[in-house]
Amino acid sequence: MPFGYHGRILHCDLTNRVLTVEEPDAGFYRKYLGGSALGNYYLLRELEPGVDPLGPENILVLSTSVLTGTPLAGQSRFDAAAKSPLTGGVGSSQAGGWWPAQFKFTGFDALVIKGKASSPVYLWIHDGEAELRSADHLWGLPTGNVQRTIRSDHGDRKIEVLQCGPAGEKGVLFSALINGCTRANGRNGLGAVMGSKNLKAVAVRGKTQPKIADREALKELAKYGAEHIPEGLHLYGTGQGVEWQQLAGGLPTRNFQSGVFEGAEEISGQTMAETILKDRATCYACPIRCKRVVEVRDHDLEVDPTYGGPEYEALASFGSYCGVDDLKAVAKANQICNMYGMDTISCGATVAWAMECFEKGLIGAEDTDGIELKFGSPRAMLTAVERIAKREGAFFHLLGEGSARAALEIGRGTEAFLTTVKNQESPAHMPRVKRSLALIYAVNPNGADHQSHEHDPAYSEADGWEVWKDRMALLGLTSPQPIQDLGEEKVRYALRTQWVYSLLDSLVLCQFVFGPAWQVYGPLQIIEAVKAVTGWDVTIEELLQAGERRVNLMQAFNAREGIGRQEPPLPPRFFEPLPEGPSQGLAVDRAELLEAIDMYYQMAGWEPDSARPTRSKLEELELGWVADLLEQSEQD
Repeated sequence: MPFGYHGRILHCDLTNRVLTVEEPDAGFYRKYLGGSALGNYYLLRELEPGVDPLGPENILVLSTSVLTGTPLAGQSRFDAAAKSPLTGGVGSSQAGGWWPAQFKFTGFDALVIKGKASSPVYLWIHDGEAELRSADHLWGLPTGNVQRTIRSDHGDRKIEVLQCGPAGEKGVLFSALINGCTRANGRNGLGAVMGSKNLKAVAVRGKTQPKIADREALKELAKYGAEHIPEGLHLYGTGQGVEWQQLAGGLPTRNFQSGVFEGAEEISGQTMAETILKDRATCYACPIRCKRVVEVRDHDLEVDPTYGGPEYEALASFGSYCGVDDLKAVAKANQICNMYGMDTISCGATVAWAMECFEKGLIGAEDTDGIELKFGSPRAMLTAVERIAKREGAFFHLLGEGSARAALEIGRGTEAFLTTVKNQESPAHMPRVKRSLALIYAVNPNGADHQSHEHDPAYSEADGWEVWKDRMALLGLTSPQPIQDLGEEKVRYALRTQWVYSLLDSLVLCQFVFGPAWQVYGPLQIIEAVKAVTGWDVTIEELLQAGERRVNLMQAFNAREGIGRQEPPLPPRFFEPLPEGPSQGLAVDRAELLEAIDMYYQMAGWEPDSARPTRSKLEELELGWVADLLEQSEQD
C-alpha cells in the first residue's frame, strides 16, 4: 500500500449504471496530488470541447488528496470539478466538513461521475464497495430531510451525505453541493451539474484510513496546530472579517456602491457570538472550531441550527450587499441556501443587483410580482432568496440564472450594475481597495474568486510583515509593496501566491490553516506535511510547480472552450470611485490594470492576446499532452 492514498479511483457511469475502479500509479498521484489538479486532469481527458454543462456529456469529479483523512488540522476537504453552467468554462470548488475524510475512509481517492440516470438515484459508497440506489423518495426534499432519511434507511448516524439540493434539481445556475447540511462547494454552479444527472446524493461511510509514512512527524505538526489556534477565528469565525473590511472601507455595500455600511456592527461575527450563536462546529480532526452554529426561535422567524450559520461571505452578501442590518434575517437567508443548495455569494449578489435595478427604476413591481425589492428590507431579501431557490415566478426563475444572464435578458441598462466576472458574481472583497484582487479577478480561470491568491495586506510592511517575512522569502518575495500598488513586483506576488493557493486546492487544505503568510502553517510546514504523510522527498519548488500546473490545466480548459482574455476585464462598477469612508476616491485604474494583465500573462507563460498557455510552458510543467489537445481542438 502507498502512503497517504489508496491508489483507487471510482468511476460511475450513471447512464449504464456501471461502476468501475481505476488504479493509477504512484507517479500520477505525485504529479497531480489530488483535489483540483486531479479533477481538472479528468475534465481535459474526458470531455469534448463545447459540451452542454447540464447535459449528460459533462462529468463531475469529486477528489480528495494525499493528505485527506490524516489527523491534521485543515485537511478534511475535497474538490468538485466540472464544466461550469454558470461561467461556461472550468468549474472548481472546494468544501470541508466530515464528508471528505469519510469518503477517503471508504478506500477511494476520487470519484468520476458520467452520464445521466434515467430516474433519481443516490450513490452509496462504503468500505471499498459502491452501489446505486433509488432516490425517488428523496427528490425534491431539502438537505436536512435527505441526510436524516439516508442515515435512517441505513441505520447509521455516522454516514456523511453530499447532495445537490432542490435548487440543483431545478437547475439554479449558482446552485451548490452541500455536505453535512452546512458545508458548500459554492462557486461555479456545480450543484446544477449533479442535479442534471438525476444524482441526488453521494452517501459515504468507511473505516480504511490511509497509511502514514512518518506518524511521529505528523503528530508534531498536529500538536503545533493545536497549540496555535487563532483565537479570533475560533471565537468569531470568519465573521470577524466584517469589522476588518469596514475599517478598511472595503465592505461591499448596496451592490458595491460603497465600501462602508452603517449597519456593519449589527451583522458582525462579534455580534453573532453575543446573540444567536449556539455552538462552534468543526471539520474532521481540526481543533480550531471556526464553523458557526446559530439558532433563532422568534415568533416570526426561526433559524434551525441543523444548517449551521453564516460565514463572512454570507454576512456580507445578504447583509451589506443588500443594505440589511438584521442578523437574524441574514442567518435565515444562509439557512435557505443550505437547505436548498445555493451559493450564498452569487445568490446575495444577484438579489443586491436586482435591488439596485429596482431602486433606479430599471425594473418595477410589475416585474417582481409586486415585491418592493429595496435595499434595507429584510423581508424583500428573504422573499427573493426563497423564490429563487424554488424558482417561483418568472422574474425569480430568471434570477436563478445569475445576474449576468438576467441583465442580458432584461436589458434596459441593468448591465451597468453587474459585479460579475465570467458571469460569476464577485465575493465580498473589494478590488478597489485590495488592488491585486482586481488583477486576479480578471485573470482567474473560474471567475472572480477571493481565495485564489494572498491579499495585498500580506505583502505590506504595515500589516505584520515582520512576523511572516521569512515565509514569504521562501517564495522569492522579499520586497513588500504599498497596498494600492499594482506594479511589476505586486503582479509577481499575485502570481506566486496564486500558485500557493492553487497548491492548497490540489492538496485540498484549508486556507485558514495553511498558506504563505498569516495562517497557522506556512510553506515549510506544507512540505513537512506532505513528507510526513507520503514519504516523498518534496521541495518547495516541486510543490509550487504543482500549484502552477493546476492553474495551467484550468486555463487550458478555458482556452479549448474559446474563453480567452476578457474585455472589459472587470465590470464597470469597479472602475467607479468609492464615495465615502476610509476608501473614498479609490477605484481600479483601467490602464494600470491592463498593463498588469500584460505583465501577468508574460510571467505566467501565456499568450498575451488569447491568454492561452504556450506549448513551452505546458511542456515545462509536464503537460505536453495538454498542448496536443489544444492544437487538435484548433484543427477541428
